[in-house]
Amino acid sequence: MRIVVSEFMDAPGLAAMRAVHDVLYEPTLVDHPVRLRGLAAEADALVVRNRTQVRGELLACLRRCKAVGRLGVGLDNIDVPACRARGIAVIPATGANARSVAEYVVTAAMLLLRGAYGSSAEVAAGRWPREALSGGREIGGKTMGLVGFGSIGRVTAALAQGIGMRVTACDAALASSDAAYAAADVDAASLDEIVARADVVSIHVPLLDSTRNLFDADRIATMKRGAVLINAARGGIVDEAALVAALKSGQLSGAALDVFATEPLGADNVFAGCPNLLLTPHIAGPSAEANTRVSLLIAEKVLEALR
Repeated sequence: MRIVVSEFMDAPGLAAMRAVHDVLYEPTLVDHPVRLRGLAAEADALVVRNRTQVRGELLACLRRCKAVGRLGVGLDNIDVPACRARGIAVIPATGANARSVAEYVVTAAMLLLRGAYGSSAEVAAGRWPREALSGGREIGGKTMGLVGFGSIGRVTAALAQGIGMRVTACDAALASSDAAYAAADVDAASLDEIVARADVVSIHVPLLDSTRNLFDADRIATMKRGAVLINAARGGIVDEAALVAALKSGQLSGAALDVFATEPLGADNVFAGCPNLLLTPHIAGPSAEANTRVSLLIAEKVLEALR
């Protein structure tokens, strides 16, 4: 059988699949849609990251495909109902990059609360901004609010608790009485309650019609003044212009965005000159360790689907 991999995949996962099946691996295949569609017609399985759009013309070409493996957890680039209607299993790498994202969130929270780690150039130049940087906040004793309490949210909660944070969370898929909250020693709360009292709010939900612009100007205005907002989930959940306005006004003291409504950002984006803002290029999930875990998990599940 043939497996087509259209974006980067770590070597251990490729080796596991090549030991059993014919694997065509072209990490830039996503940038050549005509060739991708031609190869898709011969694929028994397709493995993608977040750029390959498995819908429309490409999906129509998957005439013999049994499985689509997603090297990550977000499925907004895959028409899941249409795949299932065609008998194609959609396989995300659930949990495999949870630790990587959780470490990103907690690190970003510490950086933004303390506000003391951007002074290297000044200090090296002989300046001494000690007074200006002496009022940063410790993370211990602060409240982390998690919007979404799946596998990534739960690992984030454990790391945050490990450095002395209190954690509260909400999840539309879980009842407030769900045992998962008590098992993690996390307080269940409504979204409005979390937004009003958390010192750090971290987003861990998919991009759906119900979550698009979930953090718009009105919701951001109800956040605790001086709070920090972190989005390493999906672009489009945070209204970027409203976030910038809140940072400039002091309503929020900091924010970290790893995902954006349009990726990569255009030259005319809204972030130029915005204070206390950490921007990264959709890298919270990938790490050396997570890439290996993700690739091995997807290889295992795709091989299982082809048996």
